[in-house]
Amino acid sequence: MQTGKIGVTTENIFPVIKKFLYSDHEIFLRELVSNAVDATQKLRTLGVTGDFKGEMGELKVSVKLDEAAGTLTISDNGIGMTAEEIDKYINQIAFSGVTDFLDKYKDKAEAIIGHFGLGFYSAFMVAKKVDIITKSYKEGAQAVKWSCDGSPAFSIEEVEKDGRGSDIVLHIDDECKEFLQKAKIQELLNKYCKFMAVPIAFGKQTEWKDGKSVETEEDFIVNSVAPLWTKTPSGLKDEDYKSFYRSLFPMNDEPLFWIHLNVDYPFNLTGILYFPRVKNNIELQRNKIQLFCNQVFVTDQVEGIVPEFLTLLHGVIDSPDIPLNVSRSYLQSDANVKKISQYITKKVADRLNSIFKENRKEYEEKWNDLKLFVNYGMLSENDFYDRAKDFSLFTDVEGKYFTFDEYHTLIKDNQTDKDGNLIYLYATQKDEQYSYIEAAKNKGYSVLLADDQLDVPAISMLEQKFEKSRFVRVDSDVIDRIIAKENTPEMKLEDTQRDILSASFQSQMPKVEKAEFMVDVQALGETAHPVLITQNEYMRRMKEMSRYQQGMGFYAQMPDTYTLVLNADHALIKKVLEEGEKNTADALKPILSEIKGLEARETILRQEQGKKKPEEVTQAEKDDLKQTEDAISKQRDEKQNVIANYAKGNDAIHQLIDLALLQNGMLKGEALDKFIKRSVGLIK
Repeated sequence: MQTGKIGVTTENIFPVIKKFLYSDHEIFLRELVSNAVDATQKLRTLGVTGDFKGEMGELKVSVKLDEAAGTLTISDNGIGMTAEEIDKYINQIAFSGVTDFLDKYKDKAEAIIGHFGLGFYSAFMVAKKVDIITKSYKEGAQAVKWSCDGSPAFSIEEVEKDGRGSDIVLHIDDECKEFLQKAKIQELLNKYCKFMAVPIAFGKQTEWKDGKSVETEEDFIVNSVAPLWTKTPSGLKDEDYKSFYRSLFPMNDEPLFWIHLNVDYPFNLTGILYFPRVKNNIELQRNKIQLFCNQVFVTDQVEGIVPEFLTLLHGVIDSPDIPLNVSRSYLQSDANVKKISQYITKKVADRLNSIFKENRKEYEEKWNDLKLFVNYGMLSENDFYDRAKDFSLFTDVEGKYFTFDEYHTLIKDNQTDKDGNLIYLYATQKDEQYSYIEAAKNKGYSVLLADDQLDVPAISMLEQKFEKSRFVRVDSDVIDRIIAKENTPEMKLEDTQRDILSASFQSQMPKVEKAEFMVDVQALGETAHPVLITQNEYMRRMKEMSRYQQGMGFYAQMPDTYTLVLNADHALIKKVLEEGEKNTADALKPILSEIKGLEARETILRQEQGKKKPEEVTQAEKDDLKQTEDAISKQRDEKQNVIANYAKGNDAIHQLIDLALLQNGMLKGEALDKFIKRSVGLIK
């Protein structure tokens, strides 16, 4: 028996392996099965080159559990090792059998995976002792057993073994007993080894016999050695792609379409990426891309490895140029990964563009499912916007689809305001904003529908891209002010009349949670609604954007601000004004006279003090001005009270306010109950 110490350049190598080599202990099974597949693939390559002339037999890897003995064994019938090779590839951690093998067979080697030196030591993350029982494929080779208990000390002895290959026997540590459970090993094999290139056997097939499930003599193979992405696209049918998708994501709806990736220069990459039906919840759709290296699972945490928006795609990416390492920070900084990311972005854009050009009708039918993905891409990747602007679509409230250029041509003549700005009108809720949409359509304007999760952020982005253009929600103001033309109607009311109307309605506005109201009087024409509620485009959009962007929490805390617009041309508003003037005239006359006199005095005092330097103004003069200002404020409050007392008893004012609130879904609770009772009374 030979004994010795493992050649390492770092002291205490095993604690380092246990804690820092891999981010997750379960990865040990991937490494050991990969090594076994590697050894088997090497034998297959030697057979092709003529360096191995013996009987190859059925090549496979076997995983066996012995719960009683506390062992997990990974076996292969590949090339095996001699005692000298164990010393070189196992005892010297810095060496790798893969490197030497590839140097010799770089033009013929099949799917060589793993790193047979360092990867093997991941076994010690879960095992207190590891045995290697191995016999080389070379003629006359002697089988040997290598043992190590997790310290640098090891032993090698000659043993008997039937047939070539290696058995890696893990004596599972007491703290890792979960890896002696069949269900756990099955889960890990399915996760990491589902598509490895050599059959992997774990347990036996079962069949239903005499009313119960019994094992057969046939091995249960856990993997598919030739997954769909390794096959030539020209030989595959749509159903093949759909079936593979169902095997990957059995609970998902059928995908929209897919891209079969297959490139060998300037890097190697294969895979299939599916476009899922993504309608609202972005977070639920992430982490559905599985990253492989030569059919060995690497990770499904691909954020930062591929562009953010591509994480919404589903499927697999396989590349030998992606290092078999689960460190995401390593992957994110790897040059090959960045090239692959750029390539996939281009392929995705090219695929969407080709579908759009070849079958626009089909593309439009799928647009509602694609829109979130495309918007996400344009928002997060400027390069993707440059590609996507030609196949990204607008949808109007009539359900018609337009490219950006087509829509620009449609509205440029009619929806340009007096300052030369092109106004894109949009609605976010077609039913709730129906009246505003109809008002715009009556003017001959087109209204876009922006009811998707990322439509509002996309609109803000497009405003930066489009020249001299603004996007305005259709209920943000009266339509004549949203697209202001030269012939804006003039207001014919006097200031006192405007005050009576504004104060009458302002004083009777009900309390609405997290909402503030202002009142404005406009000349909208006799046929327009008597009242309507608008919401400032800028503030509303800032509040909406705060849901998506960090650092905008200030806007999220602010109340919603609305404007109640009174149409001074409408008969009902004229009637309210007429009654208001009649009922408040006597009470307002002395108040208005007093205000007029006080305001004249205030003007004189300010003019006199304005002629002096600040330090020359006496305290008495300052007090005089302050008392005048307070007196004006008091009289204005009196004026408001007089108008409010009149308005309180005017059912028409309350009815008009409630109708405006009801139209916007803001009339609830007690206010709604009062409205119903008042309406019944008016019908009588």
